[in-house]
Amino acid sequence: MLTKRVKVRVIAEHRRHEKDTGSAEVQIGMITRQMDELANHLKKNPKDHHSRRGLLNMVSHRRKLLAYLSKKKPQTYAKLIKKLELKK
Repeated sequence: MLTKRVKVRVIAEHRRHEKDTGSAEVQIGMITRQMDELANHLKKNPKDHHSRRGLLNMVSHRRKLLAYLSKKKPQTYAKLIKKLELKK
């Protein structure tokens, strides 16, 4: 679970304008951060299958958002991939 401070920091890094909290870029950044934390949790708790299922759902959701962004705004997509160091 992300704390409020972490969420505010992620939103500040990826937002388009001052009041942006729900754009695709922000959502992808937030999901990526949650996935990192959940992956660390799963390394410590390998039998936690409920959390593993949640991680797989997050991967699917992020993939869909990235596909949308690549179609609508290819330049923003390329910048975001480089910023988050994702393989694409």
